[in-house]
Amino acid sequence: MNLADLNIGDQGVICEVSINDIPLKLLEMGCLPGERVTLIQKAPFKDPLYIKVNGSHIAIRVETARQIEVEPI
Repeated sequence: MNLADLNIGDQGVICEVSINDIPLKLLEMGCLPGERVTLIQKAPFKDPLYIKVNGSHIAIRVETARQIEVEPI
């Protein structure tokens, strides 16, 4: 399952991140394996997604969210 598959309010633990496919800034902000992530909101046209990870709220594109594998909690 990837981050884009979560529903609003769902939580997951990041299992795998494709380092070559996501921006370095996301890694620096805590989108790393083992971190808990919560899907806060989806924009009206489903892009971008608003997530909470490592205490920060971040907006990311759906295509980037598909590169982040999560295990639902």
